[in-house]
Amino acid sequence: RAGAAFQYLLVQKTGAQKNVGLIQLNRPKALNALCEGLMAELRRALEAMESDPEVGAIVLTGSQKAFAAGADIKEMQNKTFQECYSGGFLAGWDKVSVVRKPIIAAVNGYALGGGCELAMMCDIIYAGEKAEVGQPEILLGTIPGAGGTQRLTRAVGKSLAMEMVLTGDRISA
Repeated sequence: RAGAAFQYLLVQKTGAQKNVGLIQLNRPKALNALCEGLMAELRRALEAMESDPEVGAIVLTGSQKAFAAGADIKEMQNKTFQECYSGGFLAGWDKVSVVRKPIIAAVNGYALGGGCELAMMCDIIYAGEKAEVGQPEILLGTIPGAGGTQRLTRAVGKSLAMEMVLTGDRISA
């Protein structure tokens, strides 16, 4: 019912009292890559959950294979710096971090780049046995762009964050 309005998300209320908002990223062929359309839908879904008095907490998840494999590289590869800067590229990505209700990232599979940043914006990360977390942007000749370097440092400490960001290495749960 609620998921019908979304192309890239499955959205529902769950739990014994239907007071948990469940948002599932749903771009399986792209490993839940975070395209502009998905991020716009995520903002809308979060706003709806935040304004719903029945929802006490929100769970954000992906699939068994990928929480989110990162920003949609195909969507951004031909954009110039000027297009990204003047067009507000990544604008609104921080919506997750400003929602007042607790958000739990249920991570399994890949949480890389933007997917890692999205998980770190949540209040709690619950990682499955197959979770692989990383900031591989350096392998593409760029750096994390949505606050990932700062959040990663707070989450895992300076030394491990530096290693991950400078090598592109991943860590498990």
